Amino acid sequence: MTDFTEDRLLNGRVALRQPAKGFRAGLDAVLLAAFVPAKPGETVLEAGPGTGAAFLCLAARVPGLTIRAVEREAAMAALARENAARTGLTAQIEQGDIADLALARALGPVAHGFANPPYWPGGTPPPGAIRRAATHEAGPGLADWVGFLAAAIAPRGSLSLILPAARFDAAVAAMRDASFGAVELLPLWPRAGVAAKRILLRARKGARSPAKILPGLALHEADGRFTDAAEAILRDAAQIGAD
Repeated sequence: MTDFTEDRLLNGRVALRQPAKGFRAGLDAVLLAAFVPAKPGETVLEAGPGTGAAFLCLAARVPGLTIRAVEREAAMAALARENAARTGLTAQIEQGDIADLALARALGPVAHGFANPPYWPGGTPPPGAIRRAATHEAGPGLADWVGFLAAAIAPRGSLSLILPAARFDAAVAAMRDASFGAVELLPLWPRAGVAAKRILLRARKGARSPAKILPGLALHEADGRFTDAAEAILRDAAQIGAD
């Protein structure tokens, strides 16, 4: 990677240096961070943070967090560390693989785990190794991502994911297999009256409460502008689906 851009999220509260081409963080990272029910002083773990956009947005909303993350790509891990340092945030970012459950256990226990995992199990992947790894499963599947975070999350801790709507059934199955319950689904509608293309999923380790669907979020008005509710999240760091 030789070309980079300097981007801003949350109305300038988060500065992000990232590759000019390939997989670039944006809307999904901000929405995922807004869905993590962290409280000040807690410890959180992100799997596959890329350049760190999601944990940086979470830290901007919730002060005093202990941030831990595991990133497979050395170059992306280095950028995540750089972005954290430039923000003045202390974060433990390990280069590692989600197949390494011993690493997950060593990083735990954490109160919350979260990820934007590679979501498509097949099809034609896009060009570029980093973008391909970020969007298409090349070995580990959703169950592996859930299992990695589950190994680090403390009892009653939360697991949050952002995924295409078409993967919600596979993700819920993986969560239940890893002893997570009280599953909450929040649809992300492109605009009112249009089927959700993305979803947010959250569950609690060891919980037995039934699943529920939270009030969804319409991202855009008919004219393409962000809705007021979306603006509150994307610009003002509002939380989504608060407990």
